[in-house]
Amino acid sequence: MKRTPTAEEREREAKKLRLLEELEDTWLPYLTPKDDEFYQQWQLKYPKLILREAASVPELLHKEVQQAFLTLHKHGCLFRDLVRIQGKDLLTPVSRILIGNPGCTYKYLNTRLFTVPWPVKGSDAKYNEAEIAAACQTFLKLNSYLQVETIQALEELAAKEKANIDAVPVCIGPDFPRVGMGSSFDGHDEIDMKNRAAYNVTLLNFMDPQKMPYLKEEPYFGMGKMAVSWHHDENLVDRSAVAVYSYSCEGPEEESEDDPQLEGRDPDIWHVGFKISWDIETPGLAIPLHQGDCYFMLDDLNATHQHCVLAGLPPRFSSTHRVAEVEFEWLRQFWFQGSRYKKCTDWWCQPMSQLEEMWRKMEWLTSAVLREVRREGVPMEQKNEMLTSILASITTRQNLRREWHARCQSRIARTLPADQKPECRPYWEKGDPSMPLPFDLTEIVSELRGLLLETRP
Repeated sequence: MKRTPTAEEREREAKKLRLLEELEDTWLPYLTPKDDEFYQQWQLKYPKLILREAASVPELLHKEVQQAFLTLHKHGCLFRDLVRIQGKDLLTPVSRILIGNPGCTYKYLNTRLFTVPWPVKGSDAKYNEAEIAAACQTFLKLNSYLQVETIQALEELAAKEKANIDAVPVCIGPDFPRVGMGSSFDGHDEIDMKNRAAYNVTLLNFMDPQKMPYLKEEPYFGMGKMAVSWHHDENLVDRSAVAVYSYSCEGPEEESEDDPQLEGRDPDIWHVGFKISWDIETPGLAIPLHQGDCYFMLDDLNATHQHCVLAGLPPRFSSTHRVAEVEFEWLRQFWFQGSRYKKCTDWWCQPMSQLEEMWRKMEWLTSAVLREVRREGVPMEQKNEMLTSILASITTRQNLRREWHARCQSRIARTLPADQKPECRPYWEKGDPSMPLPFDLTEIVSELRGLLLETRP
């Protein structure tokens, strides 16, 4: 069953088409560090985007993080996700794993990822390998470091806004001065900044462009091949920051600035692209990412701007730290990803078992409500109210079941390895004596609609 795109998705697609029609065969302008106005434009139009160059990060932390990336890759812990875009199921070109606070999840492109827990105080997580445990510990250490850096960057941004100046540097190397808040920094601001930097998950990404036969071309600026298309990060706490650590495994580390034939960004170097959403007047930015660079999206930058990742030649890892919202819709999302999480830990087995038991109780309660709705002698007004409420709930449940069952049976899902194949769960066959209701609720929805018509004057 093909899912109907949401109103938000339709609006976004319409904006994209209008923008492409307006551009026709021309490219929008964009800037790189080779352009004289690059840093001025960054200060004026992208002041909430901060770069920390690799040399400003402790060397030992670089070594530990980069080893942790390689360890998780060696153990096969990163997977391409089966996501849904405009009603179509697609495999991401990037492989990912979510690490973070126990019980946290992060949803993007209609797919919910579940954390491999990092060892926070009080955590009882067990890992399949000691090396996986050590890697998770390292990313918790990186998370703590990036939290401190984010709060520092927010303080600098606040100082700049309060002083109404443009002198605070956005590109911080080891010798750049830092601007602190001093006595004007009050306690409320401090709490707010800490909350906006309270990263509870990191989404690790990996891609080897040489093993990807096809990558999309960037459509607006002509920036070249994209590993990740233009987007806003989804499902984050409002105005929370995002911090990214980038690690290109090998290959050229210097841009070809002296090559007269090379225009725009160097295609051998990984870049992050930024643009103001749906703005065709302001030039975009393509910022080169060298081994160990970090960048930060502060305040509302993620909401007002879009970003993409432009592929270079070497394989690349990144660790993207976020303040994710906690949401519902877990059971089918979890089993849709097969048994991949068992590669790292069995932490989710107990919570999912408990959730499935609660879900089973919900089915029995639904059955009890249906018996009451069908009972003779219920006052017509009361029956109408009950029918209206339960019909909406049952219809939504049926639509979601059909959608997830179809996604699990899709052609692309059937191509995945055994441990990644989607499992439609909860699922049961018709006539299962252990279940009070059928999996397919079509007949019940039809019955309720008929009953509802009878109750209307």
